[in-house]
Amino acid sequence: MHPSRAALCPAATEARTPVPYPHFGSPQPDSRQYPQPYLRSKGRSARGLTMSFTLPGDVRSAFIGRTAIAAALEVHGLAPYIWPATLAAAELIAVTSRMSPGKELYVSLRHRDDALRLVVWDQHPRHLNPDVATLCETRRRRALWLLAAVVDDWGGEWGACEAPPPQLGIKSWVALPR
Repeated sequence: MHPSRAALCPAATEARTPVPYPHFGSPQPDSRQYPQPYLRSKGRSARGLTMSFTLPGDVRSAFIGRTAIAAALEVHGLAPYIWPATLAAAELIAVTSRMSPGKELYVSLRHRDDALRLVVWDQHPRHLNPDVATLCETRRRRALWLLAAVVDDWGGEWGACEAPPPQLGIKSWVALPR
């Protein structure tokens, strides 16, 4: 397996996951076998920007997420957020896709009360062994060092936590003030 596509989680299976975005020149797979990204924007409202979409769990999905978020911020007159928000989205999507490769990611972007909030929810399973859970969390935080530096420089906050039951997975979030 190519090291850049290896799972960050020590408990993740080593089996190679299907490639949802084939390389140029490779045979085109049946697109029905892969989850398709969709974009649902609620448009302009008195409450601000609200947008959510689902992406395949592949590091190349970071480009799609970054592009969709940049376009939404531009359309809603929030251009000052484009650089930190797209970097945050790309980092979160790339890292969370490596924590649970091949599983869908949910991305949510909201602007309210002069702050931008980005959430990436992955389907990473809960670890029963506390040592594996600690190692997994450490690897996730180390992989997000660039995100931490940008969010800190912007004066924002970020974090990751387990989803409340009955949901499964990890919610990673970024809050950027104006």
